[in-house]
Amino acid sequence: MSRSVPWPRGDVTVRPPLCPDCRVQVRMDLKRAEHGHNMNTLYGEFTATGNQKVRCAVSLTDRELVVQRLTSIPAGRNRVVLSLKDCVGCRAYREDDNADSAAYLSAYFYPFKRRWVGSGFSRQRVEQCFRLAALQDPRANLDEAEKWARAVRERSNRCQHHRDAGVPPSELSHPCRMMLLVNPHSGKGQALVLYNNHVQRMLNEAGVLHTLVVTERQNHARELVREADLSQWDALVIMSGDGLLFEVINGLLDRSDWKEAIRTPLGILPGGSGNALAASIHHYAGASLVSSEELLVSCGFLLCKGVVSRMDLVSVHLFSGTRLFSFLSLAWGFVADVDIESEKYRHVGAARFTVGTLVRLASLRVYKGKLAYLPLEADCNRMGSRNSNNHSATLHNSRDSPLQNSFHNSCHSNNSLKARRFERLRSSSKTQTGLWNSVLPRLEEPLPGNWVVVPEEDFVLVLAMYQSHLAEDLLAAPDATLDDGVIHLFYVKAGISRAALLRLFLAMEKGAHVTSSCAHLVHTKVRALRMEPYSPKGIITVDGEVVEYGPVQAEVHQGLARLISA
Repeated sequence: MSRSVPWPRGDVTVRPPLCPDCRVQVRMDLKRAEHGHNMNTLYGEFTATGNQKVRCAVSLTDRELVVQRLTSIPAGRNRVVLSLKDCVGCRAYREDDNADSAAYLSAYFYPFKRRWVGSGFSRQRVEQCFRLAALQDPRANLDEAEKWARAVRERSNRCQHHRDAGVPPSELSHPCRMMLLVNPHSGKGQALVLYNNHVQRMLNEAGVLHTLVVTERQNHARELVREADLSQWDALVIMSGDGLLFEVINGLLDRSDWKEAIRTPLGILPGGSGNALAASIHHYAGASLVSSEELLVSCGFLLCKGVVSRMDLVSVHLFSGTRLFSFLSLAWGFVADVDIESEKYRHVGAARFTVGTLVRLASLRVYKGKLAYLPLEADCNRMGSRNSNNHSATLHNSRDSPLQNSFHNSCHSNNSLKARRFERLRSSSKTQTGLWNSVLPRLEEPLPGNWVVVPEEDFVLVLAMYQSHLAEDLLAAPDATLDDGVIHLFYVKAGISRAALLRLFLAMEKGAHVTSSCAHLVHTKVRALRMEPYSPKGIITVDGEVVEYGPVQAEVHQGLARLISA
C-alpha cells in the first residue's frame, strides 16, 4: 500500500492524559506517516480486547507492528514492537452478538523469548487483539479490520523475501491445502495430543486448510500417497518420528508420475522419539538447541511460514535388488544397534537413545567388513558441467537391470521392533522406471578406480549422514545443509575404548566430535559409498528403519525433494 489508511479513532472513551514520553512517541509516529519517513506506515487507535478502557496506538510499518498503550505510564513500559518476520497470520472478524457493531483484529506472532525456566530462548506465542468500533455501521468496522489484517499478512510475507540476498525463496500458495499425516503410536504415543494442543491452533491462525489423516498400520502412509490425487494438496505434512516421512517419500517415488510427485512440498512436525529431520531444519534456521514441545512450536512456525527448499535424497541399493530412498542416514554397527535395540524403551521418548547407548557400551561389538566411497572431490569436475536444476531429469528403464522393481522399501514405520521385521514389498507393475545412477556400478561389479577403499576391515560403527542431526540432541554433521549434495561419512575403527566412544557421543551433542582428537574416528565427505559386511550377523538401518543385512551401496541425488523449512 502506497498511501496511509484513514486513522480510525475507535470507541469514544475518556482517555487519561499522556505522559510527555507518550506524547512524543505518538507525535513521532504521526510525523513518520504524514511527512514521508515511511509512506507505507499505517496508524490507528483501537481499544484492547478484553478491556475497553485500555486504548492503544497501533503502527504498522513494512517490518514491524508497534503497539503503544495510551496511558500516563512512561512510554517504554507500554510499548511492544513485534517483527513481522515472526507473524504467522492475522484475521478480522465480528462476534456473534448482533448488538455489538464492533469488529476485531487478531495478529499472531511467535517471536524468540527467554524461557520461563532455564536459559536460552525459544519461540513463544504472542497474540495482539484489538477492537475497532469507530463507526456505527458493523460492515464498515469489519472492512477496516480486514484492511489491517490484509496489510499485516502481505507485509509479513514480503519480509520473508528479504531474509537472504539473492534468489527469492519458493513459497506455498495462499490459501494452502495440506494433508497432515499423524502416527498416533510414535514416540510416547502423544502425537494426537500435541496436534490438539499446538498444531491445530497454529495452522488455523495461519489460515492453512488441512485434513488430518491418522495412520492405522505399517506402510499405510506409503499406500495413501502412492494412490492419492496430489492435485488436491499443496503440501504433505508428517507428524511423527522420521519413519513416517520415510514411508511418504518412498510412496511418492512408487508412483508412475514420480518425477512430479517428488516435487510435492513436504513438511515435518516432531511427534516421535528421534525427530532428527525436525531438529535439522530448526538448526538450519539458525536457532539455538530446543527439544520436545519447543521444537514442535519451532517447526510449526516454519510450516506456517511456508518457505520451500530443495532437499537431497539418497538412493540405497540392497543386495536383493531392492532400491529405496533415504533423506537422513544409513547406519551399520553401534548406531544401528542402539536405534533398534532401544525400541523397548520407546515409552521414555528421546531418552531411549541414551539408555540404549549405555546398554550397548557395556558389551561393545566389532563388525568386520569392507567400506569404500567415492570422494566428493573426485566427482566435482564431472559434476561441474551439469545444470544444477537437472538432478532428476534423466529417466532410465531398468527392465534389464538387476535393480528392477527397485523403488520398494524393505522396512516398516516406527512401531515395535517385533513389527519391524524385514518385509519386502513388490510392485504390481511389471516395469519400474527410476533415476539413472550416474556414479554407482552394480553391486556385483568391481568399483571404479576413482573410489577409495578403506584399508581397515574392523569397525565399531559406520554412519552416513545427509542432514545435520541424528536425533534431537545429536548434532552429527554440523556442516550439513538440506541440498549440498554431500554424504557425511563417519566410521569408528576397532580398538576404541568404551570411555572414548562415550566421550564422542557426548561431544556430538554440540557437534564437537568432528574436531576432536580421537584417532579412531574418521569423517569424510563423499558422493557415494559401498558397505560389504563380513560378519554373519548385524543390523543395517536406513532413516532408522531396519533393512536386509548384507552388501549395500548408496548415492546422493542433490535437491531431488522439496521440504518446508527455514
